[in-house]
Amino acid sequence: MPQRIALGADHAGFAYKDAVKTWLEQHDYLVEDFGTYSADSADYADFAHPVASAVEENRADRGILVCGSGQGVAMTANKHQGIRAALVWQPEIAELTRQHNDANVLCLPERFISLDDALQCVQRFLTTDFEGGRHQRRVEKMMCT
Repeated sequence: MPQRIALGADHAGFAYKDAVKTWLEQHDYLVEDFGTYSADSADYADFAHPVASAVEENRADRGILVCGSGQGVAMTANKHQGIRAALVWQPEIAELTRQHNDANVLCLPERFISLDDALQCVQRFLTTDFEGGRHQRRVEKMMCT
């Protein structure tokens, strides 16, 4: 069964969001696009919350968010209890955040990463498994109770 991906961005991440959406669809992922749908000014929280909720409620397997720095969407998504959103700017970091942190939302900084690198980050994020083991204990300590 294809992975379900929740996707969102503000105006500063709109161009890469659309490119990521195209890449995902070409690679047979099921995409739910939460917007934005133009480069008009928009607030990142309006898109980060629905993506995080979709992942948290198991309506999506993973989420991908894009904004100018990646910080705003990461901070917003991480307010959700079941979310481990990771700000990523290199493919190796995308891989490590899956292996060691079991990240379930990828946050990309459109203004600070090439499109090619962003797509490589997406690919590694979606194809790398969590290693578990010693990392499981650490991930369990992330959640507030």
